[in-house]
Amino acid sequence: MINFRLVRHLWLFLAVAEEQNFGRAARRLGMSQPPLTEQIQVLEQALKVKLFERSRRGAQLTHVGRAILPAVRKFADQLEHLEVAVREAVSGQSGTLTIGAISSALLEVVPPLLERLRAQRPDLSISVREIDSAEALPALHAGDIDLAFARIQPDPHEAIETLPMARDRLSVALPSSHPMARRRSIKLASLVDEVFVMFERRLSPVYFDSIVAACQAQGFSPRILREVRSVTTQVAFVGCNQGIALVPSDMRALAPENVTLRPLVERIDTVATVAAWNTTRMTPALQVAVDVIQAAQVTAARAPAAPRRSRPAS
Repeated sequence: MINFRLVRHLWLFLAVAEEQNFGRAARRLGMSQPPLTEQIQVLEQALKVKLFERSRRGAQLTHVGRAILPAVRKFADQLEHLEVAVREAVSGQSGTLTIGAISSALLEVVPPLLERLRAQRPDLSISVREIDSAEALPALHAGDIDLAFARIQPDPHEAIETLPMARDRLSVALPSSHPMARRRSIKLASLVDEVFVMFERRLSPVYFDSIVAACQAQGFSPRILREVRSVTTQVAFVGCNQGIALVPSDMRALAPENVTLRPLVERIDTVATVAAWNTTRMTPALQVAVDVIQAAQVTAARAPAAPRRSRPAS
């Protein structure tokens, strides 16, 4: 049975924690300060802990308050999702779909999917958020997202089903003043003396390892100067002359003027981005999305291939 009184108290706790001031939190909640202070005290008494240190500067979280804050925030997010789902069910809408995608998929894969989904089901409520590849499987198992676009290799014994999307073609991102920026394409072996800005291994282990393995196959290990959290940050660091980076060719459209992308001569066998979902958490909205993805793949497979032009390697 839901303890609605505790739910309200946690909501009040979150407001004070975020505002770090009882007066501002009370105004945000549309109530006066004394009842808010009283309710927080009731919560502290119920939990038998002190959550805030009060002073003239405001309200600072204690170590216990800091420890429970992430869980309370997640709980509040889930309540918001529940509220949206209930409202949509009452109004006759078909449901919600939460998509988590890595940055390169947000650029290339997700926009056409959203366009097709909205054309077919305009009543569908869709939420999109950026995730790391390492977050995809835990988020799918927890139900935090319905559909993931990430570089993952799920265990075949898990209840995760995947569809491979387009495999990334890698390009070299380098400062526009770099001598190799004038080449039409670049051999991987020619990067032996360069320093690399790499995607953090913990965020996408299989992707990181595939790039390192490709370099080692050419006789060198990449000298990694920095590890960053996103492909866009890789490009930004290249623009700051902090090294070169191997990034998806699709990033060319977002590269600033001081960064040049040149295709690799070799095709690096990186882990493909996949669409992934939890088969134990199928919903009508998720089924619609899966059907759209599968139909798009069938259409793409039937389309005639564009003629390829050979380019001289440098």
